[in-house]
Amino acid sequence: MQTSFTLAQLADPDTARSEKVLRKCVHCGFCTATCPTFVLLGDERDSPRGRIYMMKAMLEDARAPTESEVRHLDRCLSCLSCMTTCPSGVHYMHLVDHGRQHIEHSYTRPLGDRLMRGLLALLMPNPRLFRLTTLAGWLARPFVALLPATSPDPGGATFLRRLRAMLDAVPRRLPAPSAMDRPQVFAAEGERRLRVALLAGCGQQVLAPEVNEATIRLLTRHGAEVEIVAGSGCCGSSVLHVGRTEQARALARANVAAWSGRGFDAIVANASGCGTTLKDYGHLLADDPAWAERAAVVAKLARDVSEVARDLGVKGTAPRPLKIAYHAACSMQHGQKIVEPPKALLRGCGFTVVDPGEAHLCCGWAGTYQVLQPELSQRLRARKVGNLERTGADAIAAGNFGCVGHIGAASGLPVVHTVELLDWATGGPEPRALAG
Repeated sequence: MQTSFTLAQLADPDTARSEKVLRKCVHCGFCTATCPTFVLLGDERDSPRGRIYMMKAMLEDARAPTESEVRHLDRCLSCLSCMTTCPSGVHYMHLVDHGRQHIEHSYTRPLGDRLMRGLLALLMPNPRLFRLTTLAGWLARPFVALLPATSPDPGGATFLRRLRAMLDAVPRRLPAPSAMDRPQVFAAEGERRLRVALLAGCGQQVLAPEVNEATIRLLTRHGAEVEIVAGSGCCGSSVLHVGRTEQARALARANVAAWSGRGFDAIVANASGCGTTLKDYGHLLADDPAWAERAAVVAKLARDVSEVARDLGVKGTAPRPLKIAYHAACSMQHGQKIVEPPKALLRGCGFTVVDPGEAHLCCGWAGTYQVLQPELSQRLRARKVGNLERTGADAIAAGNFGCVGHIGAASGLPVVHTVELLDWATGGPEPRALAG
């Protein structure tokens, strides 16, 4: 793609990087076939290629985006399926994050939109506030029917429609806080083979504390010392994807400060969305001379729990035979390019693993997307659940707690995190979803 940025524009590091991304695009359109929003809506503006044209225009012209451009960019899930499909290596993730940052700085959203995005940016990175709000939402659930269930425009939900989506996402059962999520060290069983830091996360602590518990049991059982380090917290992805880049950088710096110089062999994420962001810290803090080098080191140490389990040679025996439909979270298969390790681990523990149709398409969770774009999110979820249930599986497994909860709210099958099955097959308790 030909570009015409000025030298003054290219003096900005973000713009210079985006210009290189834009120049790689050859307009081939392969990305449209695998883009969830284009598959649903059939609108070129809701495809990666269409969004690339819009981002090029607003960045080159150094202007505020139009309302239409914002609407179509907001519909992007950041699922990164386009990056898996693209034959030219267009790094769409970095480009769309820059586009969202540009929108955040140059476009004035309607008041309700600003309020909802500000609320999400406040709550999502903070487990305590998130828990309190979830409790309040649980109390408010009886009044959900008073809120609108649809929007005039499926890509432009109103504040009240989004509020209903938030309440719909509140689980029927809110787990108690886990003592294992506090900063502490968990000793390896037997000879110590690895020393790792575990990202405890933010929303996962509130909605699915059993994932961290299963992770710690699994890794320590196989010779890894696991530490949850004081000062570490949200990875930053939830605010990065709504254009709040500086807030994301502040969260990244806190994590880098907590983990740097501690001699860890790996920094483990068990939410694949978080892992994708951790592995990109070198890019996120590349222009900060005080943090760039340490951020790059952290990015190189970042591993999904399935990668660490593979390296530790995890194998086990399924307590009972189960056919598992494996949902490959977008951030796992497209963001981190991890496809086979989780499935191989499940098979190595005696489970039968099957892939659903359209495995490359997003389930619609995508962090804040289920709230900001509720109707598109629900359409994608229904499509995903149908594909998963048609496999005839006994249960569904995924490596991202958000996907687990989102799919589980609409499926008649039990949905569990991959690490819970691995833990169960190697001596841990039966996952609650299966037991129930």
